[in-house]
Parts: sequence; C-alpha cells; structure tokens
Amino acid sequence: MASYRIEITASAEKQLGSLPRADRVRVARRIMALSTEPRPPGCRQLSGHEDVYRIRVGVYRVIYSIEDRRILVVVLKIGHRRDVYR
Repeated sequence: MASYRIEITASAEKQLGSLPRADRVRVARRIMALSTEPRPPGCRQLSGHEDVYRIRVGVYRVIYSIEDRRILVVVLKIGHRRDVYR
C-alpha cells in the first residue's frame, strides 16, 4: 500500500503551534502516523460528512479528510475536545 501524503491547513498548523510542547509532539506523531494508516483503530467518521474523520490524542482531537484517489490526508482542525467541533 502506498504511503499517503499529509497536508496541514494553515489554520490547523497554527492550532498545532499553540499547543503545549509535550502535547504538540504527541499530536504531531499521530498525524505523521496517518501517512501509513489513514484509518487507524479508534478513528471515527464524522456524521454528515462523507470523508471527514477524527482521531483522539488525549484531550485533543484531530479532524482530517482522506482523499483516497489522490493518496492524500488533509488535516483540517486540531483542538481541545470541548472546542474542536464548533
């Protein structure tokens, strides 16, 4: 299976940068792991969206889209679980 390319939107990159350092490293590792397994165990597809998923990383959530035809994962949002779905 081919490795997926990871793209992070500008807003998601800013959100990642605002996390505490230890959490930022943990979240970044999970995002990079999406390149080999875009639908890891525990990921959930968001209702109302065909290709949008979320993974949990502690109290943070990573919302991302998978484009299988282009072999691409686009990270849309990163944030605390109480804020990220708004």
